[in-house]
Amino acid sequence: MWLIVGLGNPGNQYALTRHNIGFMAVDYFLKGLGNPVMKNQFKAEICQTKIGDHPVIFCKPQTYMNLSGESVQPLMGFYKIALDHLIVLQDEIDQPFAKMKIQKNRGHGGHNGIKSVSGLLGSMDYTRLRLGVGRPENPNIPVPDYVLQKFTQDEFTQLPDFLNRACDAVESIMNDGVQKASTKFNS
Repeated sequence: MWLIVGLGNPGNQYALTRHNIGFMAVDYFLKGLGNPVMKNQFKAEICQTKIGDHPVIFCKPQTYMNLSGESVQPLMGFYKIALDHLIVLQDEIDQPFAKMKIQKNRGHGGHNGIKSVSGLLGSMDYTRLRLGVGRPENPNIPVPDYVLQKFTQDEFTQLPDFLNRACDAVESIMNDGVQKASTKFNS
């Protein structure tokens, strides 16, 4: 069983913001699978399905970003999911928009959702798909304000291709392993 976690914040005011690209990637993936029904469990919206031969749980924590681990840790325990079968999709300001990086066993890099997940799991030894949202062009815009802004119109037009590649990257991680997927998808 794999657990695919998209990080984000619940609520319409956050729906199309850079910080919620993890939620958007999960939604995009599920749309391609016929929009299976999500249920509320462990402070999260979750859905059990299959990708090829792989049983998968998709998860969108509803705890707000800073407490994401409060959903991930009990889900992993209840479903007995090993760390090497956890993939976390997150926004990444240190990657340009529409670029991605697959990494495993890395620090949180200041990302509060990752801090929460790693802290409650007691480990950083899981796979992250870091989805680039870039940094603000204007250095006077604080990063927390920037990631809570909606994507620009130009970025919106590029999002479907980017989210499609993110889905392909997740499938590659499951089928080919982290190393091969990294070689194929890291920008």
